[in-house]
Amino acid sequence: MKAEIKKYLLKFKRPSGTSRGILQTKETWFLILQVEGKFGVGECGLFRGLSYDDVPEFENKLQWVKDHINIGLHKLLENLTDFPSIQFGLEQAFISIENESPFELFSSPFLRKESPIAINGLIWMGDPEFMRGQIHEKLEQGFSCIKMKIGAIDFNKELGLLESIRKDFSADEIELRVDANGAFSPNDALVKLKDLAQFELHSIEQPIKQGNWLAMKELCKRTPLPIALDEELIGVNNVTKKEELLLIIQPQYIILKPSLVGGFGGSGEWISLAEKHQIGWWITSALESNIGLNAIAQWTATLKNTMPQGLGTGSLFINNFKSPLEVKNGSLYYNRTKSWERNLIKDLCI
Repeated sequence: MKAEIKKYLLKFKRPSGTSRGILQTKETWFLILQVEGKFGVGECGLFRGLSYDDVPEFENKLQWVKDHINIGLHKLLENLTDFPSIQFGLEQAFISIENESPFELFSSPFLRKESPIAINGLIWMGDPEFMRGQIHEKLEQGFSCIKMKIGAIDFNKELGLLESIRKDFSADEIELRVDANGAFSPNDALVKLKDLAQFELHSIEQPIKQGNWLAMKELCKRTPLPIALDEELIGVNNVTKKEELLLIIQPQYIILKPSLVGGFGGSGEWISLAEKHQIGWWITSALESNIGLNAIAQWTATLKNTMPQGLGTGSLFINNFKSPLEVKNGSLYYNRTKSWERNLIKDLCI
């Protein structure tokens, strides 16, 4: 088996705001496998400033994978505990090369019968008018679940945006989720959660920065609205440590980004533990290209979780790859009348 590594720079259609700053580009790496005329591809979706494996030796580790590809998937994964995005790319690539089509990884009604996956519409941070425009756009596109990033502009203005939505749409009509990306301080978080709760939100993601388990535990215990852990899961790679985190914090939900938590294997461990302790969960992409997003979506479809998932990021980039993935009426489809970009894998190898 031969392996190739290809770096690719995804470019946002418009700068996208989070509480950690403005995103204009997103680096990613593709692992392409070839054996006896067959190809496989996986995306190692490193997220600068967020991924546990955002370290100087990341690209050296990719080279190590390329040089040792023939030791097999299991041994490779064992040596990549601290590189979850590479683990994810490897899993994809090995599953990809075993299938008839390199882009059809998991059989399900989503893939074979174009059964949709419900997803949330994502609202990026910006000035109130920009955010309001996005909200109206998502509603016009048929989304019944909207996720709004908060924490970068004046909090009262964010409350005003949520109030304006609730004036027109009840909680039965539109599900609202917010994502603070750790923007609140432990001292004022509970007060802000009480302010947010008046708008009947489904949940809030990561209200305070990760790493403060006791403060997050207290918040989850006293919160007037459900809390979902997101960044809190990053870097917790040992299954014993994962269970310890859930037992101490006792969140209402966890959110799993396969690129950030060790791919399908790492995400599967979190799901098993969450269900063991009656904690809800859903899956979210982490700004991968359509190659990684396709793998996440196909895997998610096999899990049969009916909650809206966070898989609507494929249209964010001007230079994404053409694919059968299609968002319509607030859902993600695999449109089999559309095809992948011609010679995509071979072109990546050049």
